[in-house]
Amino acid sequence: MSEIVLLSVQVIAAFGVVVSVFYLGVQVHQQNEITRAQFGHSTSNRLYERYFQSAKDSEYAEFSAKNWADEDLTDGEKWRIAMFVNTCMVDLCDVYQKVQQGFVDKSHLEMRVHFLRLGVMKTAIGKRSWGYWKLLFEPDFISWFEVEIYGEKLTENLLDGTSELSNIRRD
Repeated sequence: MSEIVLLSVQVIAAFGVVVSVFYLGVQVHQQNEITRAQFGHSTSNRLYERYFQSAKDSEYAEFSAKNWADEDLTDGEKWRIAMFVNTCMVDLCDVYQKVQQGFVDKSHLEMRVHFLRLGVMKTAIGKRSWGYWKLLFEPDFISWFEVEIYGEKLTENLLDGTSELSNIRRD
């Protein structure tokens, strides 16, 4: 009789372990879904903030509407463009990493790439900004980015010793 009780307790304990492991798996899955949703929301929010900034701030809208490839830009405008491109690069790399980790949907990345393909990265300032950032990124991101934006892996030196920005020089 004591053997039956002992066996029953072991079966119940084993069943409890199986249920606990299953419950833990469900909890982990739900937490991953919540984390993905939070990352998706934060990446979308960053983009929406830029759109909203353009809609509510006429100076920002005028700046955004300029021809960023124009030779007659002031040093201040060139600097603002470079800082905007840098912001886009940091955002793009962050979203790229989140997509690789499975935290956000690829559509977040595709929206950003589509925007950069519109021409900002083909300007002299955009190319030089990429030349700077290229030194800091992982090779897989560099290859991916150049194929996505320029259609091929670049072999040219984008930092050729001069800069569109008056206070940046590379020896």
